[in-house]
Amino acid sequence: MSKFQLFDAVNLTEAVALADGEIAPPETAGAIVEVFKNGEAYLVELFGGWVKAEVGGDFVPATEDEPGAFMETIGVETVYPHQLQLIKSADEMMGIREHLLSVLNNLPDELVAEVCDFAEFLQEKQQKVRSPQTPAR
Repeated sequence: MSKFQLFDAVNLTEAVALADGEIAPPETAGAIVEVFKNGEAYLVELFGGWVKAEVGGDFVPATEDEPGAFMETIGVETVYPHQLQLIKSADEMMGIREHLLSVLNNLPDELVAEVCDFAEFLQEKQQKVRSPQTPAR
């Protein structure tokens, strides 16, 4: 079983080289965007500081509470479990429906069809509980 799951918020525990030649230092924030081989490695989107886009399209430094501000992506890199620390699980950040959708998006179509069949079964069962048949006299 994977130590981390898709969309978990993480921090680096050690420096990681970025594809552009820069280095992401320890404590760099990130999010798991892909899980490889049951958690042997992860694709992590790594974030820099808070920025916002100017009219011309350039990014300028910003604070977290400024309208339109977001954390700039500094890289998307393969990172190993020993290089990561969990900050907040995806379960804590997302509602159950969003979590289910993220799971469904990573299943093959035949398994999604099975989940759909089960959900329809549950829906029918709930409808029967809500409106029980009136007993015959």
